[in-house]
Amino acid sequence: MPDRKDPSTDLSQSVEDFIKAVYSLQQDDERVSTNALSAALNISAPSVTDMAQRLVTAGLIDYERYKGVVLTSAGRAMALKVIRRHRLIELYLVRELGYELREVHKEAERLEHAVSDRFVEAIAHKMGDPDFDPHGDPIPSADGRVMQRQLMPLSELPENVGAMVSQLKTSGPEMLQHILDKGFKLDSHVEVLSRDPFEGPITTRVDGQQSVVGHNVAECILVETATSEREAKKR
Repeated sequence: MPDRKDPSTDLSQSVEDFIKAVYSLQQDDERVSTNALSAALNISAPSVTDMAQRLVTAGLIDYERYKGVVLTSAGRAMALKVIRRHRLIELYLVRELGYELREVHKEAERLEHAVSDRFVEAIAHKMGDPDFDPHGDPIPSADGRVMQRQLMPLSELPENVGAMVSQLKTSGPEMLQHILDKGFKLDSHVEVLSRDPFEGPITTRVDGQQSVVGHNVAECILVETATSEREAKKR
């Protein structure tokens, strides 16, 4: 007879997904609307409200009707723990198991709720406690610190200014593959040669090769100039 799935597993996963979504949407401690969470989690607004009220009792969020939710310090700590788990798994899949970048997000979404803290810290140690995942997203430290960088989208990089590709801000497999096919990868050297007006195509040079990308694609490619890197080191 097959084992029955523990219903608490589904509940725990739902809580972690909810907390992670609030963290991702929350900007400068501003409240996140229930409608935004409903869209991000693909659940109904009443389900968002029900979960929010339960997590208030658990001390993970602060919820005000018509104003939305904001994480408490305990909620933020949980969110960073889940994000650390997710990003370390992504990097492990790419670096150690040979996964393609476009494959890792969905795989990590499944695994992040199943692995133990011991497993997560073991793979972190094996990989030398890395700072960034394969998309260039910062990996929160075990004590909840997140590295800050001054990045800008390629769409805003001034012409003829050298920069380095530091983050690919999309988890969509098709967009990721398109970006990679255009020659952009982490640590690539890039400069904008010209741009068409009205958010038209942008002509770039990537590692010495000319490449043309659309404005929407360029917004997903975050870069760091030498100036911003020096300023970040001063802080």
